[in-house]
This record gives sequence, C-alpha cells and structure tokens, in this order.
Amino acid sequence: MALVPIPHPSPNFSPRRGAAVDMLVLHYTGMWTAEDALARLCDPEAKVSAHYLVDEAGQVYALVDEGMRAWHAGVSYWAGESDVNSRAVGIELANRGHDLSYHDFPEAQMAALEELARGILARHRIPAFRALGHSDVAPTRKADPGERFDWQRLARAGIGLYPPEGLPKPSESPDRARFLAKLARFGYGIGTDAAAGTAAIEAFRRHFHAHAMGNALGIGDAARLDWLLSHLPAAV
Repeated sequence: MALVPIPHPSPNFSPRRGAAVDMLVLHYTGMWTAEDALARLCDPEAKVSAHYLVDEAGQVYALVDEGMRAWHAGVSYWAGESDVNSRAVGIELANRGHDLSYHDFPEAQMAALEELARGILARHRIPAFRALGHSDVAPTRKADPGERFDWQRLARAGIGLYPPEGLPKPSESPDRARFLAKLARFGYGIGTDAAAGTAAIEAFRRHFHAHAMGNALGIGDAARLDWLLSHLPAAV
C-alpha cells in the first residue's frame, strides 16, 4: 500500500533562501506523545516545525510543503552551510528521547520512514551521504535521533551511508587533531575549542559507531571515518 501522509498544516515556515534542497535531516520529537509533538509543531508561538512527522504506528503527517523552509534544524552547520533549514527536508520521528524515556524506533515507524525518505531523496536528487541526523548538524546542542536509531537499516535501503563491519584497522590510534580535520572534511562543524570537537566526535559516533560512545578515540573510529570519506564524490 502506498504511503499517504495525512495533511496537518503548520503555520511555521518561510521561503527557502535560494538554495537547492540537498539534505535530509532526521529528528526525534522528545515529547511524550506524537499528539503533543503535532500540537507544538503547529503552534505559531513555538516557532518550530518540520516537513513531516512519523508516529510510532507508522502514520505520516505532512506539516510543511517540501518547497518551503521548515524550522527544524535551528543553529546548525554542515559542509560549509549554516542555513541548513534552507537546504533540508526535515522529518520528526515520535520518540520520547533522552530526557524522557528514550527507546527503540518501532518497525512500523521505520518502514514508513524508509518509504517516505526514499521518495524525498528521489524527488530532490539528494545524495545518500547527505541523509543526516539533527546531532550531525548541531552536535553541541542536539543528540537526536540518537544511538538507538537504526542508521544501518536506512543505509541498506539507499538512505545514507553506513560503514560495514570488518574494515581494515589502522595500525595506530588516531591523532585527535587529524581526526577532527577529517570530520570537518566529511561535513561536521568541529568548532574552535575542545568541547566543540568532543561534541562532533560524539555526534559522529551516535550515527556511525554507537557502541564506542564514551570510550577513548580509537582505531575503529578512524577506520569508519576513512571509509566514509572514501565514499564521498571526488568533488566534495
């Protein structure tokens, strides 16, 4: 059965600022229920929105037309772009998040997201490597959709990149400064202080190496980042 979003218009949007859409950014709602999230995303006083919300049962709600600039990424950065909202389609996933009762994303929700995201990438010709999480584009502020989100599954469906298991390991643990420089090449904003760099490393791990979170920077991190960089187009 084809995915049919339920219209649930939000007043919180503005024109895109001249940029072509070339990013997909995924979020979790961080609220108790999908109904709570819909109310907030459509509240003009809240000044937040997304293009879509997917609830835990897999129902998709269409909030903002893809041609318009939804207000979901906030202060953010990716690969030289600081107005991510003008370049991205934003999808919210109903999940209570780290501050309430963070849990896995149900099968019905993930299946609906796959179908929705494939259509978005096709319509806008968004390259797979620019399917990102909110924590990727705002690492000092955000942790969503978080380490429980199944990025590997999406990558198998052609949505995003995800390093395979069994990669060759470098002979030495990575140098932090060199690793941060490579993160910047991939797209992360690494900032100018130690805290910002640490936040970028943790964001990278939430997306690409979740079981290493909290550990010292290691050869597994380096192997995964090198693989990701090797799969970027030469012009990037």
